[in-house]
Amino acid sequence: MKMTRNHFAHVFAIVGLAALPACSDATDNNATDGVTSGDVNLTLAAALGDSDDLGTLTGAVANAGLNAVFDGAGSYTLLAPTDAAFEALGEDGKTLLSEAQKPILVGILREHVLPGHMRPEDISAAIDKANGSVTMTTLGGGEVTFTRDGETLTVTNSAGTTAAFTGTALAASNGVVIPIGTVLTPQ
Repeated sequence: MKMTRNHFAHVFAIVGLAALPACSDATDNNATDGVTSGDVNLTLAAALGDSDDLGTLTGAVANAGLNAVFDGAGSYTLLAPTDAAFEALGEDGKTLLSEAQKPILVGILREHVLPGHMRPEDISAAIDKANGSVTMTTLGGGEVTFTRDGETLTVTNSAGTTAAFTGTALAASNGVVIPIGTVLTPQ
């Protein structure tokens, strides 16, 4: 059987997804103090489905085959681009959501996932403790840096794409969904 570059990318994406649950940290999944909204009886996948402004991301997660991960026992923080964030990508956003781009979509989504259960309040406290910024590694292996300007928390990836936290974070049984206003795209 002849393997094309696309086949290798698809195989790499599947292998990477298999390792995703093993990357989680054991944390207190019921820590919801300060999170305005949430139902700790729902998983991350269900919380996404209940959100009015995350429909595009919900579809992308389903298309990428990540629902099983977000329904699982691992604890994650999902930096969740809003529908407007995907719309701002224009044609590139529509192309990204196509079946042909699935391996790329999986890679981009993994760069929006952090191990553990972190509320915006936790990130804000870490910024204060570090006197300005906190850098974390995503499940995709990239780095994101959190900062605050006044009351606004932002996240910037290694390509320099910055997104502000928007809306209300959603607590779930296995993590937190934090809406952001921009898709964190690579260079």
